[in-house]
Amino acid sequence: MEFKKEYDLICVGGGIMSATLALITKLLEPKTNILILERLDKVAQESSAAWNNAGTGHSALCELNYCPEKDGEISIKKAVDICTQYEISKQFWSYLTDKGLIENPDEFIASVKHHSWVLGKENANYLENRFKEMKDHFMFDSIEFTREISKMKEWFPLIANDRTENEIMAASRINRGTEMNYGILTEKLFHILKTEFDTPVHCNMEVEDIDPDTDLDWTVEVTNLKTKEKHQLEAEHVFIGAGGGSLLLLQKVEINEKEGYGGFPVSGEWLVCTNEKIIKQHNAKVYSKAGIGDPPMSTPHLDTRYIDGKRQLMFGPFAGFSPKFLKEGSNLDLFKSIKYDNIPSMLGAFWHNLPLTKYLVEQVMMDKEDRMNSLRKFVKNAKSEDWEVMLAGQRVQIIKKDEFEGGKLQFGTEVISSKDGSITCLLGASPGASTATSIMLNVIEKAFPELVNSKKGKEKLKEIVPFYKTKVTKELFEEELEKSRRSLKL
Repeated sequence: MEFKKEYDLICVGGGIMSATLALITKLLEPKTNILILERLDKVAQESSAAWNNAGTGHSALCELNYCPEKDGEISIKKAVDICTQYEISKQFWSYLTDKGLIENPDEFIASVKHHSWVLGKENANYLENRFKEMKDHFMFDSIEFTREISKMKEWFPLIANDRTENEIMAASRINRGTEMNYGILTEKLFHILKTEFDTPVHCNMEVEDIDPDTDLDWTVEVTNLKTKEKHQLEAEHVFIGAGGGSLLLLQKVEINEKEGYGGFPVSGEWLVCTNEKIIKQHNAKVYSKAGIGDPPMSTPHLDTRYIDGKRQLMFGPFAGFSPKFLKEGSNLDLFKSIKYDNIPSMLGAFWHNLPLTKYLVEQVMMDKEDRMNSLRKFVKNAKSEDWEVMLAGQRVQIIKKDEFEGGKLQFGTEVISSKDGSITCLLGASPGASTATSIMLNVIEKAFPELVNSKKGKEKLKEIVPFYKTKVTKELFEEELEKSRRSLKL
């Protein structure tokens, strides 16, 4: 395998983040010399793989943790941010489709209505108040709300059947929700890079270390996992987008900005329906509320999925604990990540998140019948023989310094960057893939400010993502929503 000696950008990891970063960079400046390295034998096998994530186009239409309630007031600020970022992703994919670079967008995106559904008086009141707040904002003004079982039987009969009138429930719905196969999307993005921009992915390549370099900024040490041959490559910029594996590599990089960061690994499992009759009774994504004291990642949902051309039905996620940072990682990953500079963060995060530890212990102790009992809160008469347990992806939640608590467990994603932007690293998890375009535009701003600030770059970005650096008005939002609906065949 032949390598060039020097690169403008080396991306570590063959997932949707590297694919998005490399492709936008190439669209802005086709001459940029980019190399992508992946340790597995194919791209999109970890967090981007279809069964390893929820497949939801996270746009805050149904996910209740994006609308927190405090002192009786519900904030939709985060929901607006997430919705805007997802629409930016759709604009990018629409641009590629309109240019003929992506064919058959229906292979990775499908229209599936997004619902929220809750049980109990307090939760029902919360959902109605959320509905009122969202209804007043143009991004969510098509939201519907009901407390009527008859309406729920129209929306999601599998859940609403066998319910009695004395059960207190509420539900909301927004029709424009999407179901995503991020694995296929990632493969399509890398195909464009290879065929249009001569930027292949080199698989079976393990990045061992990244060191400062005297000539260019960084020396990247790589081992070919098949031949055991070692390479030293030079790069002006490096992006670490290796999912859960990013933290361990970041810790080897000599930059001050990495200090204090740790990771908390969480594995996941789904219950997947094997009965075609039941699968056909549900065509929706239905999200509920996490239990009191449970983390946001525990939000239960019953989802229609489209994977490899086949309709699926799954329920979860069920969390578990594994010391691995990747599904294909090592049981030593967690222990390797503990360093002198992040011990206070790790201890502080552990001490202030004892409910999370309790939650994970309870989840780990669950057997299949316990999981089925959780499902039966959604599907009353679910039979164990109609469902099987499937392992989901591995996630590493961010732990960072906190002056008050020593360390803080943070849900979501974060970009760590050197002062000069020559090395960037993405840590964290959901809603990562849905908001990949916005996150990678942030990386480009840090690494290649000359591309985004030039007249040509600004014009190109406006063409690719019209929401970029623009105040999103009702008129613009509705116009772009309709454009992406047509382009992506939604």
